[in-house]
Amino acid sequence: MGNITAAITAVGAYVPDYVLTNEILETMVDTNDEWITSRTGIKERRILKDADKGTSYLGIQAAQDLINKNNLNPKEIDLVILATATPDMAVASTAAYVATEIGAINAFGYDLSAACSSFLYGMSTAAAYIQSGRYKKVLLVGADKMSTIIDYTDRTTCIIFGDGGGAALFEPNEEGLGVQDEYLRSDGVGRHFLRMEAGGSLLPASEQTVANKQHFVHQDGKTVFKYAVSSMADASANIMERNKLNHDDVDWLVAHQANKRIIDATARRMGLTDEKKVLMNIHRYGNTTSATIPLLLNDFEKKFKKGDNLVFASFGGGFTWGSIYLKWAYNPL
Repeated sequence: MGNITAAITAVGAYVPDYVLTNEILETMVDTNDEWITSRTGIKERRILKDADKGTSYLGIQAAQDLINKNNLNPKEIDLVILATATPDMAVASTAAYVATEIGAINAFGYDLSAACSSFLYGMSTAAAYIQSGRYKKVLLVGADKMSTIIDYTDRTTCIIFGDGGGAALFEPNEEGLGVQDEYLRSDGVGRHFLRMEAGGSLLPASEQTVANKQHFVHQDGKTVFKYAVSSMADASANIMERNKLNHDDVDWLVAHQANKRIIDATARRMGLTDEKKVLMNIHRYGNTTSATIPLLLNDFEKKFKKGDNLVFASFGGGFTWGSIYLKWAYNPL
């Protein structure tokens, strides 16, 4: 038996029906389509309007899509990891609820939170479980209902974020496909530049924190942009150098969809002059935080071929960032 690697063998996704366009945002805050598009690349984003549905709903729908498309028996799933920055509630694991609702009754589940890098970190975690030989099917779900922590009178944040969910199944592979290498980093210097101040143990909810809008995301846009550009680009270049990959060897850049300019800068640093290799759907969904990468995998799944070299890159609050090199394990149906 050869060495075990962890391969993605199935993907699924879900986005809500309601489309929040730039034109609609123009009626809500002082902004316009040209300003938003030129600075972010975003044209529209999806919003889960149902007040009684949280992140778990997005995750359940994405996982169910994967299960249905691949005729997967959920009882065979060993572990469900939910990558998210917006769990349904504190204390109670949202992943445990997702696992139960999709029928993964033999799995254990837990949440993983690393801001926009949550799914990337989750890939590392899922791969480690598979490579250990202890588990055979690990379902990694990335989902966020960002609309619940966005102030729609703050044009610096409300234009960016959307809601969505995606899922990827990791299984053992003996052909040398799947996760090849990873370069993951974090730096607490970013703690104050992208944050939600209240609601945690440091500043519990109170009448004052609600009045001060401290339960919404706030960011220092220029600082976050500067760190994101350098960190994502450096991490991607590093993973290529370590694995002796040049721009011709990379088939696809699967980058976190935070800002088109950040993605473009990462691609340039990697020497990817062929725009067709740079996967992008930010114009359709905005930044769905933990869901951007699996949404990309689902949207472009039919373009991937067995053996393709994929380089993943992400950057998130904290700061958290990194890159993963993966060989795709199956051909499209």
